[in-house]
Amino acid sequence: MKKGINAWSFPGGMAVPDCLRLAKDAGFEGLEPALNETGELSLESKEAEIADIRKRAEETGIALTSLASGLYWQYSLTSSDAKIREKAMGIVRKQLETAAILGVDAILVVPGAVGVDFIPGAEVVPYDRAYDYALEAFSRLAGEAEACGVSIGIENVWNKFLLSPLEMRDFIDRIGSPWVGSYFDVGNVLYSGYPEHWISILGSRIKKVHFKDYRREAGGLHGFVDLLAGDVDYAAVVAGLQAVGYDGYVIAEMIPSYKQHTEQIVYNTSGAMDAILGRK
Repeated sequence: MKKGINAWSFPGGMAVPDCLRLAKDAGFEGLEPALNETGELSLESKEAEIADIRKRAEETGIALTSLASGLYWQYSLTSSDAKIREKAMGIVRKQLETAAILGVDAILVVPGAVGVDFIPGAEVVPYDRAYDYALEAFSRLAGEAEACGVSIGIENVWNKFLLSPLEMRDFIDRIGSPWVGSYFDVGNVLYSGYPEHWISILGSRIKKVHFKDYRREAGGLHGFVDLLAGDVDYAAVVAGLQAVGYDGYVIAEMIPSYKQHTEQIVYNTSGAMDAILGRK
């Protein structure tokens, strides 16, 4: 498995070229950029601007692993508002097109939500309706993913939706496309389950993997901690990934960032991942 890191792990506002240089210096093999609504890499970005980021990565000697986006918390594929759902569909399409230009093989997509406790005033959508909206969306998008040559990875998040590995597996299988699978986040399942169980059940459906750690006794968002400081059984996680034949990137997503010496989290995370992957 190869070692990558997500752009959200870097000090806020850091430009992609600077993230690339810092990730390279810290010993990472890959960087996962994120698509924003505006700015350097965004819904507004033109093909030449996106291609320039790919060129910068090649010049730095670091791979682009995949393409994330946090926009789905604002524009949900399961919103009761049809206009918002269509906006979300457009974001997925832009993300697929951007990923193809960047030369990456997968994107991270939040599949919508039934409810989101950490967003004040977030809409609560009936579970069955959210399921139908999401299934319709990904069924429509599967062909576009294939046309772009980029897989859609559905991330397991704190959205009160697709709550078990069995449900996630069956949801993906109902879509019925090899271009739609799981973007498995190790740390996100600790509050309610065990990541090694998810890995064995999802198996070859896993397109990409996020590494985070979580301390159950802390609870809430405060439970996310540095790698190896939480309750993830990383020996079982690595063994599980090897057992299902996953040999792609494992990508650190470190939130929240440090309050002081913010760049240090990148170096600390790199060292922790070396330990997890048995590199030292």
